[in-house]
Amino acid sequence: MPKEFSALSERQRNIVRFMERYIERNGYPPTIRDIGEATDIPSTSVVNYNLNKLVDAGYVERSDRVSRGLRLIHSPNKANAAANAKKKRNGLDAFVRVPRIGHIVASAPVQIPEDIGHHISEDDMIELPPAMLKGIDPEETFALQVKGDSMIDAMVRDGDIVILRAQETAQSGDMVAVWLIENGETTLKYYYPEGERIRLQPAHPSMSPIYVNASNCLIKGKVISILRFV
Repeated sequence: MPKEFSALSERQRNIVRFMERYIERNGYPPTIRDIGEATDIPSTSVVNYNLNKLVDAGYVERSDRVSRGLRLIHSPNKANAAANAKKKRNGLDAFVRVPRIGHIVASAPVQIPEDIGHHISEDDMIELPPAMLKGIDPEETFALQVKGDSMIDAMVRDGDIVILRAQETAQSGDMVAVWLIENGETTLKYYYPEGERIRLQPAHPSMSPIYVNASNCLIKGKVISILRFV
């Protein structure tokens, strides 16, 4: 039996979480240098020390015979998913909690307060069925309430809540929340990189796309689900 996740050190828990995300996204394990950079451990010897502790704890296997010879053999998230699946079979399906950190404008970009999301209270947490997160760790997600109808043809209406995965990259055609740095403005649009500029495309028959310099456009998250209160 692997050691309880909560009994690992904070560094070791961070390493396990990073390895799980990295393998999920890339299909292969990270290097020791990748792990050090992602978990703020400047010394490769310290990374090695903690990896050996994770081997002893039953979370990681190591091989010196192959490149990237790390394997995550126990995942707390997968263990939790299995426990939740068991609860569901027993009629005890759990909900996940996601912070609603403010509003996002689905129209022309509008300036928002600089302190958005800095004061999250219990009332700002929303409960969602786990399926709405599409397997993504709840700690990597947040919610925003939509103002405006520029994404109406994408089934996103004024007052809806969009659930996003926090990330700073996106694929062409993803629906994203973007921060326009120079003007301190935010908007919800489809994302299309076009050379040195970005086309932010609304989903509304009478609205034109917005073009911005790529250096002025910071992605804050990708929409993964939409919640509507009828």
